[in-house]
Amino acid sequence: MKNFLFLLSVLLVSVSFGQTAEEYKNQGNEKYKLQDYRGAILDYTKAIELDPAYAFAYNNRGNVKNDLEDYIGAIADFSKAIELDPKYVFAYYNRGKAKEGLEDYKGAIVDYTKAIELDPKDGDAYYARGIAKTSLEDYRGVIADYTKAIELNPTNVLAYFNRGTTKNVLEDRSGAIADYTKAIELNPTYTEVYCFRGLTKFNLEDYRGAIADFSKAIELDPALSGPYFTRGEAKNNLKDYKGAILDFNKVIELDPASESAYYNRGFSKFNLEDYRGAIPDFSKAIDLYPQYTESYFRRGCAKVFLEDHRGAIADFTNTIELDPKYSAAYFMRGLAKNSLSDIDGACLDLSKAGELGDGDAYEYIKKYCN
Repeated sequence: MKNFLFLLSVLLVSVSFGQTAEEYKNQGNEKYKLQDYRGAILDYTKAIELDPAYAFAYNNRGNVKNDLEDYIGAIADFSKAIELDPKYVFAYYNRGKAKEGLEDYKGAIVDYTKAIELDPKDGDAYYARGIAKTSLEDYRGVIADYTKAIELNPTNVLAYFNRGTTKNVLEDRSGAIADYTKAIELNPTYTEVYCFRGLTKFNLEDYRGAIADFSKAIELDPALSGPYFTRGEAKNNLKDYKGAILDFNKVIELDPASESAYYNRGFSKFNLEDYRGAIPDFSKAIDLYPQYTESYFRRGCAKVFLEDHRGAIADFTNTIELDPKYSAAYFMRGLAKNSLSDIDGACLDLSKAGELGDGDAYEYIKKYCN
């Protein structure tokens, strides 16, 4: 019995006091991988208690705090790691990430720059610095950093994608498309890149190219409403109104609260001269967003074609209340009033339309008002 108790006590002592600081650190690493963040912090803290100069343990504990969004605590740990090892590249990099979490982008850039100074081949530091510069709108600096990150790691898909997006901000559309294309080459299933390349082509009025990209995005993720919406807009611009309606139907199915989808579907129906079908769509867009100026205007125009001139006047009046400088609304309201033989009211509206820059108004003024 005494031998058993002795062996048990030895076992307990070895379990309680036998682990080294490195073992606690490694144990913390395993818990971190399993997302047991609080357990990991306890192990790293134990490692630090056993070895107060253990820079790795401070750095790793800081990483866990970063993931828990305890950025101030993370910065304290990274700073201690740097104090213990002033050439600890990862600690500078990680502290930069924590500072970004606190929106201290200038401070983050300082840390990333130090990491680069210590390791000029640290592509991740260039990439991270580019992200921080984006928040400060230093777009040319952003492009320089992403370019360096790509030079160091030619397979960095995100660097190509983000550089393309930055080029778009600088209105370098062809450069943006080249970067998106490279990102797709590296990752052919990157849905978001197809969407962005499609939007860039759309802005260049390459509607067929845009449609091809949005179609690919839809193929990869049919639950996304955005590609259907912009593909519908592209089809509208190509006068494929029936095809556009199908896309806006899908947007509405996926996002019933999209006032823009109802408006655009109404616009497509309007262009197919389906005025009765267009009016409920414009009305739904207005229900969802009562300040939707263009929906009032288009609904008014549909009512004009259906000879509901009083209803049209009400819609054009709402348009003008929302946007007093909407010349076309004055012009159309003038025509509607003229159809109701309100010549004085019509002439006042046509005059206002002309004053706001609508050249056609004066032709009607000559015809009806003099």
